[in-house]
Amino acid sequence: MKGLLVSGFAAIGTGSGAMLTLHAEAGLDPFHSVISEYAWASGGWLLPASLTLFALGSALIAEALRRSGVDRRVVWLLVAWGTCMFLIGAFPTDRPGVPLSLSGGIHRYAAFAAFLAMPLAGMLLARARVRYAPAMKVLCGVALGALLLVVVPYVVRMLGIPLDNADIPAGLTQRVVVVSELAVLALIGFSMLAKGRRRQPTQAARSSVLA
Repeated sequence: MKGLLVSGFAAIGTGSGAMLTLHAEAGLDPFHSVISEYAWASGGWLLPASLTLFALGSALIAEALRRSGVDRRVVWLLVAWGTCMFLIGAFPTDRPGVPLSLSGGIHRYAAFAAFLAMPLAGMLLARARVRYAPAMKVLCGVALGALLLVVVPYVVRMLGIPLDNADIPAGLTQRVVVVSELAVLALIGFSMLAKGRRRQPTQAARSSVLA
């Protein structure tokens, strides 16, 4: 299980590095430009690469959770999150000013599903009183609160009210969601590592008693 978790952390760390490199090369305004727009910037290939690595990391951590006997709902929510991350990368959003296409629609709704899945997974696991549960709850609350701020502009536009990302901190709120959810995923993995460490002394103590 430890190997799965370490590999998962490596994938998430590499994906985060790719995402930061993309932000440095693209030269876009992270306060107003949403992450999806970076697919059309310089070094845009790093976006699907980063998201695929996040998906891989989530899958590895989900498998570690499955082997440890954690609530299957948490496992499936992590699998769903990872699947959505892959879809977000595989189906890029439309260029600014272009009507919503099939690819753009898949991208949008996969992102919404992912943004909802990770906080639910974190809250379910936190209810089991695992290690880092308090921090997990706070991060899940931050992610859900920021997600609400992400959704509001779309609702406003659906009502026919013109609203441009330049008028609101759309990029900032989306990044708060992404960073907090990656932090939740990392804490889920660390909680399993801590669980594994607690088991080892117990098993050693039992062996000494039997001896």
